Amino acid sequence: MKTNMPRFLYFLMAFALLVAACGKDGDAGPAGPAGPAGPQGPGGAAGPAGEPGTANVIYSDWLDVEFVPIKDEETGDTLAFSAVIDAAKLTSEVLNQGEIKVYWNFGSTAEPLVFPLPLYEFYLPTPTVVNVSVSYRVGAIDMISNYDLTSAVDEGVKYGQFRYILIPGGTAARKASGVDWSNYKSVQKYLNLKD
Repeated sequence: MKTNMPRFLYFLMAFALLVAACGKDGDAGPAGPAGPAGPQGPGGAAGPAGEPGTANVIYSDWLDVEFVPIKDEETGDTLAFSAVIDAAKLTSEVLNQGEIKVYWNFGSTAEPLVFPLPLYEFYLPTPTVVNVSVSYRVGAIDMISNYDLTSAVDEGVKYGQFRYILIPGGTAARKASGVDWSNYKSVQKYLNLKD
C-alpha cells in the first residue's frame, strides 16, 4: 500500500519555512491618507456639579466717602479722621465665615490708582504719610485715617473713591488659588468686577 505521508511532511515543512522566512525586518511603508470623518456620536451624560464659584460675591460701586475730624475735647486739635461706609449686606455670616476687602482709588475714575486697605505709610506727593485702618461690623465698615481722605471732584472728575467686596464663605478651608488679595487688579480679574 502506497502512503502519502512523505508528501504531507514535505508540504508541512515547506509551509513552516515560508512562515519563518516572512519576518518584520523591513522598513515601515509611508503612512496612508487620512480617512473621512465618521458620523458624530450621541452626546455624553452630564458631568458632576462643579465647585461653588464666585456667584455670591457682593461688591459695591466706587463710593464717595466723607471723613470727619476726630477732635481732642480739651484742646480742639484734630487727632484723626473717621468715615463710615454703609454696607447693608455685611452680615454676621460674612463677618464670621467670609472675607471682606476694601480698596481706595487714589487716582481718578478715568485713571485709577487703587490700593488695598488697611494702608500703612502711604506717601502723598507732599511729605505726608497716610495711615488708614479698617474695621468691620454688621452693616458697616469703619475707617480711621491720620489724613482727610474725603472723596473729591475736580473739574468734573471724581478722586479718592472707595469700594468694598464681601465674599460669603462657601466651603470651609477653601482657598482661591492664584489670587493676590492685596492686588486690586488680581481681585478684579478673579471676581470679574466691572468698574
